[in-house]
Order: sequence, then C-alpha cells, then structure tokens
Amino acid sequence: MALLDRLPQHLFTARGWGMLAAGGFTLAAAQIMGRRDLLTLSILLLVLPLVSLAGIRLVKPRFRVYREFHPSPVETSSPTTVRLAVARSGAGSGRASMEERLPPRFGSSPAFRFPSRTASGGTSRYEYHLRSEQRGQFRIGPVTAEFTDPFGLSLHRQSIDDGDTLTVTPAAVVLPATGLAGARGNDGVTATRTRANPSDDDVMTREYRHGDPMRRVHWAATARHGSLMVRQEESVTTPEATIILDHRYGAFSSGSTAAAGQAGQASQDGHTMMTSRTFEWSVVAAMSISAHLAERNYGLRFLDVRGEPAFLHSPSAPEPESEEYGGASGLQSIAESLAAIQLTGPHHARTSGRFRPSSGPGSAAALLRPRSRNGQDAGPAAFDDRLMDKLAAHRMRGPLIAVLGRISPEEATALAPAASYGTNAFAVIVAEKPEDFSPALETLRQGGWRAVAVPASVGTAAAWGSFDQDVPLPAPSSDASRGAGVVR
Repeated sequence: MALLDRLPQHLFTARGWGMLAAGGFTLAAAQIMGRRDLLTLSILLLVLPLVSLAGIRLVKPRFRVYREFHPSPVETSSPTTVRLAVARSGAGSGRASMEERLPPRFGSSPAFRFPSRTASGGTSRYEYHLRSEQRGQFRIGPVTAEFTDPFGLSLHRQSIDDGDTLTVTPAAVVLPATGLAGARGNDGVTATRTRANPSDDDVMTREYRHGDPMRRVHWAATARHGSLMVRQEESVTTPEATIILDHRYGAFSSGSTAAAGQAGQASQDGHTMMTSRTFEWSVVAAMSISAHLAERNYGLRFLDVRGEPAFLHSPSAPEPESEEYGGASGLQSIAESLAAIQLTGPHHARTSGRFRPSSGPGSAAALLRPRSRNGQDAGPAAFDDRLMDKLAAHRMRGPLIAVLGRISPEEATALAPAASYGTNAFAVIVAEKPEDFSPALETLRQGGWRAVAVPASVGTAAAWGSFDQDVPLPAPSSDASRGAGVVR
C-alpha cells in the first residue's frame, strides 16, 4: 500500500495500477518462458487500463449544477444555507465522488457521493451551512467531480460548474435614539400643508365630504362660502438624511506596510480587499446608521468626501452610480454596496500629495487639492465645491452625518460650513489616536457640527449615543450586533 500511495492518484485507481503491474510481470514472464499466451495476456492487461484512461477523458459525463444561498446576501456572523442540486445532463451512468471547493476561511470543503441515496428524478440534492465573520464577496464552488470508467480502472477529476458568489454584508448594530431631526421630530416625519392659492382660508380648507369628522369643520370658511368647509388634511413628507462616507486610503491606513500585510493575508483567503481596522469600524457604523434611520422612515443619500456617489467604486454595489436610497429595498442595496467596499485613492501616505497655498477666498479648499508630480491636479479635492453643491441642493431636508477617517485642520475648516445644509450635523472621526484630532473637532464644532473622535475599540452604539451626551465615552466594549452568532 505504501507503494500505491506514491503513485499518481489522478490517473488510475488501485485496481488500474494493479492491472498494469500484473501486465508488466506477465510480460516479463512471457519473455523468460517464451510463451505466446502469456504475451497476449500481458498486452491485454497493459492496454485495458490505457484504453479506459483515454475513453474517460474523451467521453466525459456531463452534469448540471444549481446552487442557491438562503439567505442571500447574508450578514456577518450569521449562517447561510447552501443548497445544491446536481443532475446528469448527458448519457452515462455510474457513481462519482464530488466536492464543493470553498475559500479557506470556511473550513474544509464538503464532499458527497453522486447520486445521493435520496435522489429523485435523476437529481441529487445536498445542503450545508456557511458562516463568515468578515464582510465581502466570496466565490463558492466550483463543484469538482471525480469519476471512473465502467471497469473502475482509471480516474478523472473535473470542475462541473463555475461556482457562485456569496455576498456577506456588515451586520448593523442597534443604536440608541438621538435628537436627529431637529424640528422635524425623532420619528423622521414632518407635516406640511399644501398651499396653492394666496388666501390662507382657501389653502387650508376644502368642501365637506361625506365621512369627514365634524371637528374638522372650519366655521369661518363655512360662513364665507355658504357651505360646509373642512380643514385641509396635512400631507406627510419624508425627510432625507445625507451620509458622507470617507473611504480614502490616506484617511484610514496606518502605513503602507500594515495595509499591504492585511491585503496579503486577504489574498491567501482568495479574497483581496484593501481595508483597515478603523475603516471596518466606519463600514459597520455606516450600516448601523442607515438601518437606524430607515426604521424611522428617512430617505438615505450617500456621498463620499469628494461629492461623488459613495459606492461608485464598490464591486458589490447593485447600482454604483446611485446616491439616493429608500425603504427596505434601498437599505438592502446599501448593505450589498458596503459588503465589498474598500479603501480607494493612492496607496501611499497622505504626505505624498502636495498642497498649493493660497491667501484668497476658498484657500482651505485650495490647500486640500492634491497635486501630482508634474504639478497638475490629481483629482477632485476632499470637501471641495462639488460636495458643497451636492449638499446645498438638498438643503435642510434632514440631518447631515459624516463618518470620517483622519482629517487635517484644513479639511475640517473646509467641511465646517456644510453644517448649515442640514437640520442637524453629526460627525464621527475614527482613528487609532483620537486625541490627536482635537483641533479638527473644535473647528467642526465651531461650524455647527456635533463631532466626536473615537478609536476603533469603542462600540458603535456608544459613539452614536455620545452625540446627545456631554460626558466622556465609556470604556471600549464590544457591540451587540444584529445577527451576531458563533463564527467559524
């Protein structure tokens, strides 16, 4: 058996290797003994495995594979059930050993036999469970099948499908209620009256209709018009929260070496994503804030620090160019977009961009514009006019929330005036050393922002609750997230 273990396992079975060995021995005996019948037998023993090997590679069994995830997408730390249905699509029979290839983070790959004991209608069905503590998109599959010829002499292994992508979204953390909406109320609903005519009485009243309660009768308008008039019903509008999500490499990376190490570790798992500990905190915060606001009937609008759609570069975004989201479907789209979002921009330190000094109006924005080596603009600057124009277009429609990485005092100066575009303005800076950002926080607060700086070790709920408290943040703690469970 030790000798068989050293032989290639993907060509012949133990029976096939044994037949080849018997053929070689018989051929040697035929030469020594000079017997033609042994020579014929040796040729048969040697040729039969080779013919079966050629046949199994020329006439391959064909299969159809159907794979579905339930639920899909799935939150981090929550289990998803993978259901497989495998059917033979061509002529052939016999059994096959199959294996579902998985990324290393999911553990050992499940193996099964085809057809299964419970096969019906020529289709075998299988089921197993997966769980991931990291967000992202992961290739599940393909299914590889190993089958033999009818004589059981040769082996052949091949992939019978291309696999499917499992999307793992960040799990939202339950946030405490805060005074988000200012005059609009915490429930996210504001009442407005429809005004179409110059007269207030005409605007606020209409003719009485059967079923209208008498308490709504407007007696002054009734006397003037000579018929029953009732107060006009209030129309309800949904406020809109604008979330600015910072995903610049320079704002979250703690150095090119650390970031490269994280990317290298991810690539070994078959999933390369440029991220950092502080950025992962920001992603969970963005997801949690979105869920918190969506439950209170807010429309959601996502922008990055340059005024572009926040998910423009996310490979998992269903609609990368979209900025506005509403309802349950909008929240689901946000979750999918956050699943594989990663740090963007030049993969080097912030000091690699040169800043152009200016003493005129708008000098802060000019200071923030990165310059390339030849002195030309490298791209839109953070917190520049493009972002301000986007915020001004939706002025006072709801709260403004900024989830930021490291920002300089100049960047804080450029962002500070944006607080006037929202009913309330909240900013959270996540960094390894929050105490280094006191000047930026003070600048934002003077501009009208309620701003805090936190390390990634502080819980998202604690950071969110600090907006309504004038007390220091509690000691670092773990978040109780929705869908949390045992991770593999």
